[in-house]
Formats: sequence, C-alpha cells, structure tokens
Amino acid sequence: MKALTEKQKNILDFIEDFLEKEGMSPTVYEIAEHFDIKTSTVFAHLKALQRKNQLSRSSKARSISLSQTRRPIKHMSFVLPIPLLGRINAGLPADNLEFKEGEVFVDAALVDRADHDKLFALRVAGESMRDLGIYEDDIVIVKQTENIRPGDIVVGMVDNETTIKSYFPLRGGRVELRPANPDFSTQVYPASQIKIQGKVIFLQREY
Repeated sequence: MKALTEKQKNILDFIEDFLEKEGMSPTVYEIAEHFDIKTSTVFAHLKALQRKNQLSRSSKARSISLSQTRRPIKHMSFVLPIPLLGRINAGLPADNLEFKEGEVFVDAALVDRADHDKLFALRVAGESMRDLGIYEDDIVIVKQTENIRPGDIVVGMVDNETTIKSYFPLRGGRVELRPANPDFSTQVYPASQIKIQGKVIFLQREY
C-alpha cells in the first residue's frame, strides 16, 4: 500500500479534529472550504483514502467514518440526525415546506430518544419571532405532538400554508397566532382552520 501524501494526512487530521469537536463527520463542502480546494479534489482524496483503508463513507451526508483514530472521539454515539424539511415563515403564513434540504444533527442529550421519529427541523425565514430569540436562518427543532399549551411556539398550517408563532386559544373556537415582534400583527383564525404540525422545542444557530 502506498504511503499517505501530506494532503491526505492533513485531511485525515481535519476529519478527526472535526469529529472530536462537533461529534459528527464533516461534509465534503466543509472539507473543501477548510482547505480552499474544489469539492472534486476532496472527492478524489477521499476515494484515495478509502483505497488505503483509512476511512469509509456512503452517499449520505456526514457519513465519513475513520478506520482508526489516534484519540477517542467524543459524543459520536450521542448525535441524532433530524430531517431538515425546508424553510418556515416567521411572518405571514407562506407555502414553503416543499424544499427538503437534508439533515441536521443534534445532541441526543437534548431530546428523548423515544421522540426521535417525531422530530423534524425547519429553517426560519423572517423576523416576526425576533423578540423570543428566533432569527432569520435559525434552524428550529420541532416535535410533532398534540400536547400544545398556551404560549407554546408552534408550527401551524393555515389553509395549507405554514407559519411559526406563539399559540393562544381564545373563546368561541378561535386561535391567536402571536408574533414576537411589534412590526408584525397578531393573526386570529377559527380553530378549525389551523392545523398544528408541532411545537418548537429548541433551535440551532450557525455563526
């Protein structure tokens, strides 16, 4: 077997560092960005490393697994993949759940493993929930549940369009979907017009 090149050693070091820090493997795009090289070049290096039995990978995102490591990987078995379904409007309802982006990974300590199949992630568009700390491009983790309480932040569907708001039931069979930004108006709908898809349990933010 041929020895590793300097670039291949550097890529292995980066993957191992990333695994230890993030608890998951890097994507091809993250490797390319770190080394300022093309993704096609990364693919070539990864294939070479596979031939040299240094790693394995599949077509799925973040599927790189090192064949051997020089130090223990922290938290690797405690990371759960959550499907990222698309963008959710933190503003007026908008039909925007068509686009599927892939997966996000969360620390299993933050969720009940029994609820794993009930979780999905959405990327936020808009600023109507700003004052509750939910901003444009944040990723919210949503749990599908019927146990919704007044004040919960929910993903609601109104006439087949989606939005994220605080939920408040009213008298007379109505529901208030309340923003957290004074620039946006509260929306009131008949309860029969709203389908609650789940409640937000936490969010992720990229810096």
